Amino acid sequence: MRSKIVRRLFNFGLFLLSTVAVADLPSVIEKIKPSIIAVGTYNKTQSPAFVFRGTGFVVGNGNEAITNAHVVPDTAQQSDANGLSVLTRNGQGDLAIRRAQILRKDSAHDLAVIRIDGQPIPAMAIGDSATVREGQAVALIGFPIGGALGFSPVTHRGIVAAITPIALPGGNSQQLNEKLIQQLRRGSFDIFQLDATAYPGNSGSPLFDTDTGAVIGVINMVFVKGRKEAAISNPSGITYAIPARHLKTLLINN
Repeated sequence: MRSKIVRRLFNFGLFLLSTVAVADLPSVIEKIKPSIIAVGTYNKTQSPAFVFRGTGFVVGNGNEAITNAHVVPDTAQQSDANGLSVLTRNGQGDLAIRRAQILRKDSAHDLAVIRIDGQPIPAMAIGDSATVREGQAVALIGFPIGGALGFSPVTHRGIVAAITPIALPGGNSQQLNEKLIQQLRRGSFDIFQLDATAYPGNSGSPLFDTDTGAVIGVINMVFVKGRKEAAISNPSGITYAIPARHLKTLLINN
């Protein structure tokens, strides 16, 4: 009888712990949503004036943000009339367009730091990606389907399905492409493979710890798939993220 009571109390305790963990995610999302920005270009003479390119998130002093390097336009594509800009929301939820500029790119890991004009924006904390484990609960937040669903951040939840090299040598020459060969020459590094689904527009989205909201990775589709999936003819639909440790290096050297 006593053992049954102990088991029931133990199971009830597990239930309470799981309930607290699930209930805390909405609070985490509410906290980090103001840090999520849409990255693109702005030209008031065009329609639409803002052309969406991907997601970013604010870090550091509130005027710096992170996205994928392939999201920001090349310097040659920019001008005073058609330059890098970001779409943000203020405390009342109103949209605002701000000018931005590229501070630094890390082409080897497809990351970029940009500086945003205007008042500081709430920043996300960067966690320790070296402690991430397979099976860990994570979430990503950004603007899927290229903003077609509106510029309200959307969250997807999942786990780290695997920690795996970004590039593996092909079994034969037909499985090698230029991007894969270049990556193998530079050296492979580990990435996070996720069971959460990301969509076009999620490039540059933060991957964060569901308990703390700290960034542990940056969602990347284009860059990773060109190297990771060279052996298959069609994209797999698997979502990948660049570990945040590469982001820390970029910010320290900025």
